[in-house]
Parts: sequence; structure tokens; C-alpha cells
Amino acid sequence: MPSTVIRSCRYDRRRRELDVIFPSGRRYTYQGAPEKTYDAMTAASSKGEFFNRHIRDHFTFERTGEGPSAGLS
Repeated sequence: MPSTVIRSCRYDRRRRELDVIFPSGRRYTYQGAPEKTYDAMTAASSKGEFFNRHIRDHFTFERTGEGPSAGLS
């Protein structure tokens, strides 16, 4: 089921960075996130709930995009 809270996410294994893109188009990059966290998020029945419990407030992040088309290709 698609998430209403998370538009998409992707993972950079080399950098250990998780990009999370929200419906607003805002993109946040979470540094130091393990690959297993990304795998668990993509498998979660509620991506928003998983994000709130296991990612938000657990990893250093940087806001890397803003607006509906920022950072999307």
C-alpha cells in the first residue's frame, strides 16, 4: 500500500545515506542509516509509522531539497 506520509525513499550504500522524500517534495538525507533500516522501511506496512519510530530523531539529517520537484528526476 502506498504511503500518504512518505512519497519515496532511496538508499546510497556507499555513503550509508537514506533519502526520504515527502509528499510536499521536501527531501531529507539521513546519514549513517544502516542498509537494514532501509530494507525494513521498504517492507513496512506503514512507512510513516516506521519512519517516526526508527528514523526520525535517530539519525543526523540534512534537508537537501524543497518544493514539489526538488531532488526528483
